[in-house]
Amino acid sequence: MELRKVRIHRSREMGNAVSQITLDDDYNVPDYRPDIRKVLKEKGELRFDEVKAGNGAAWVKGSLIFKILYRSDQENGKISCLRGEIPFQEKLNLDGLQEYEPVKASGEIEDITIGVINSRKLSVRAVVILTAAAETEMDEELTCGVEDAEDALDYEQRIGRWDGLGLLMTRRDICRQKSEILLPSSKPNVREILWKSIELRNVESRLENGRAAIAGEVLVSVLYSEEEEGERLQWYETTIPLECGTDCDVAREDAVYKVGVSPITMELEVKPDYDGEERILVLELVLNLDIHVWWEENLELLEDIYSLKRKVTPIRRERSLEKLLIKNYAKCRLTEQMELPESQERILQICACEGKVNLERKEVSEGGILAEGTVSVELLYITTDDNMPVQTIREIYPFSQLIEVPDMRDGVRVELDSGLEQLSAVMLDQEHIEIKLMIHLNLMAFAEQNILNIEEIREEPLDMEQLLSSPGLVGYIAKAGDDLWSIAKENHTTLQDIMDTNHLRDQRISGGDKILIVKRVG
Repeated sequence: MELRKVRIHRSREMGNAVSQITLDDDYNVPDYRPDIRKVLKEKGELRFDEVKAGNGAAWVKGSLIFKILYRSDQENGKISCLRGEIPFQEKLNLDGLQEYEPVKASGEIEDITIGVINSRKLSVRAVVILTAAAETEMDEELTCGVEDAEDALDYEQRIGRWDGLGLLMTRRDICRQKSEILLPSSKPNVREILWKSIELRNVESRLENGRAAIAGEVLVSVLYSEEEEGERLQWYETTIPLECGTDCDVAREDAVYKVGVSPITMELEVKPDYDGEERILVLELVLNLDIHVWWEENLELLEDIYSLKRKVTPIRRERSLEKLLIKNYAKCRLTEQMELPESQERILQICACEGKVNLERKEVSEGGILAEGTVSVELLYITTDDNMPVQTIREIYPFSQLIEVPDMRDGVRVELDSGLEQLSAVMLDQEHIEIKLMIHLNLMAFAEQNILNIEEIREEPLDMEQLLSSPGLVGYIAKAGDDLWSIAKENHTTLQDIMDTNHLRDQRISGGDKILIVKRVG
């Protein structure tokens, strides 16, 4: 007897590894940069140059890129900037990983500190969390019935319905966007960009017309020295639309999808306009897209089988299916107040407000997922003191948000992405700032379903002596939880025969119901 099979394409995580590394190095200031007196602002980002799978391990090679804004010892405390990098290479153990298998890496800078050793040397120390994950695609083969239609007449089959997610495609791609920003006429020409802040806001993804489209906003803030004599500091802030994407040929418009968006590079340079003046800011974005597309399938699977002509023994093996429990977009709003310490210069005007969400914990609780973390907010501002024209202040605020998940259960797998949707800083006076922010929390919850799949069926002749010795007519009083199909199997008859004998219109029975069962032989 041949069994009819159905295949569900899915991805399976082979494993992941997390490693914390400390990068600690000295950095010599290049000759073309002025001496350093005080570091005003620092920023770090990770660049991955190579991620390679080996036998049982992933090798991650990249660099920590750091940038500082500083006050120099020259020209009455002139403000200057510096960019440098520290290379790293790390091995992350991944059991079962084979050479040339696909592996992806991500990282987060947990802390970065840049100190001044002397006017020509910096101490750079950073704590970095590296994560490597390997994923493979596979087909889950499940039994849905007997293959041959004529053979099927010899068997009583119990069919169950299951919802499962089939993977249509998984893909990693890169999208690019290049935009030009013309400085308004009220702003002077650019001599040198000293500091730039580029942040993605309100990022949304959608599948349409064979394309994975990304939309949102790019908030650009820039501090620069002007070309005029004296090289006074200037600042400019603007928002431009984010519109990019990649081909994604998925025929099903109602597919379930997730598009992860993470920046690879976000560069801002200045170039001359038609008159030869340095007034055009050129923004180049390179974004990594991690695309997963699923299709929700309603499956009819074989749960049990027997025959009145032979002894049938189903051989079962546990298999798993995932179904989408919920896709939920939650928002968390915070309003906080930032106060300058007494020792710090007062605020004349805010130049840039940068924020970063750190999701520290996600816990399954009654009614949903409790997300907890912190938001780091840093301001760059012009001061009222000409001797220290630029300063920064940084605060960390905690947040907590319950994301509702109906039908919450054990064994739920959660994917949760977070980011800033809105962030604003408003001066209340020269010492106090009101911070308003909105965090988006994008949740996908998957429920794991374990199925005892019938892999094969063993058949033997009936034990006629035992069959004939059992009663041919049975009166049965149903117990709570009984069902007609199981009663028919136990008593060597069919569900339809029981319904006909007892004049039942459907298969529903309740505890205490009296049923007459006639055994079938031959």
